[in-house]
Amino acid sequence: MKMKIAVIILSILALASVVWAITVHYRSAKTMKSLQQMVNSAIDGTFEETVFDESQYSALEARMAQYLQSSQLSQRNLSKERDKIKTLISDISHQTKTPITNILLYAQILAEKETMPPEDRDIVRQIADQSERLQFLISALINLSRLEADIISVKPVSSHVKELLDTVAAQGESAAEQKNITLEVQCDPEITATMDEKWTAEALWNMVDNAIKYTPQGGTVSLSAEAHEMFCTIKVRDNGMGIDDQEQSRIFSRFYRSPRVRKEPGVGIGLYLSRQIISAQDGFIKVYSKLGKGTVFSVSLPIRATEKVYDF
Repeated sequence: MKMKIAVIILSILALASVVWAITVHYRSAKTMKSLQQMVNSAIDGTFEETVFDESQYSALEARMAQYLQSSQLSQRNLSKERDKIKTLISDISHQTKTPITNILLYAQILAEKETMPPEDRDIVRQIADQSERLQFLISALINLSRLEADIISVKPVSSHVKELLDTVAAQGESAAEQKNITLEVQCDPEITATMDEKWTAEALWNMVDNAIKYTPQGGTVSLSAEAHEMFCTIKVRDNGMGIDDQEQSRIFSRFYRSPRVRKEPGVGIGLYLSRQIISAQDGFIKVYSKLGKGTVFSVSLPIRATEKVYDF
């Protein structure tokens, strides 16, 4: 008799354990499904703030819902602030562009007067030079502000590299001719890379501009490209003054300028912007240089095409 009672009790306990296990599994599965739905809706941007009864939720579900609501609020606030900054930068750009353009125009008109005394002509030339420098500075600072506010997007697509290099070289032809510098492009027309042509051209131009600026009369600046298995490597090479070993790790820092080039126009933003633009496209920049021998900037960009949009 006692044996039968023991068997019955054990059977009841076993059944209760099975029921309990099934209940726990069901509730866990329900909780996981609910959490998955919350996360998916947050990713899709369809998560809605709702008032819920915590008695119907597990503590984990309740905390997840609160976290997602808070995240969405923060994202909306961030988006609003970004829009404000974008508008402010746009206003600054517009308000400064017109007066500087007018100053340059007036300086050009004055310079065309044949009866102007030599000392006055020199003053007009200085006004034009300083206005161009101010125009460049404002443009660089605006791009820097846009970059640091994450309101610039690069859209890399598969593009022919030679077309890019030809565009950048054409931009530097005038400055190179003034110093009798040979500016050459060496690139197979079939080489491609995944890049945003507009922003990559700006990144390369900063390097080419420096190469022309710091290469002596009669020197050479070359742009070349090589295709590898995963990356395309673009090189900007010059036989100019070179960069000291201790400075090579600092030239990509914001506003850094070598003491040896302080007399040259510039603000120390160009290479910083170049690295940010290339990094935003899953690429990287290296520099090789020796004092008195010249400098090589090596820019590597992925060959594989992608439709991803990068913010930086």
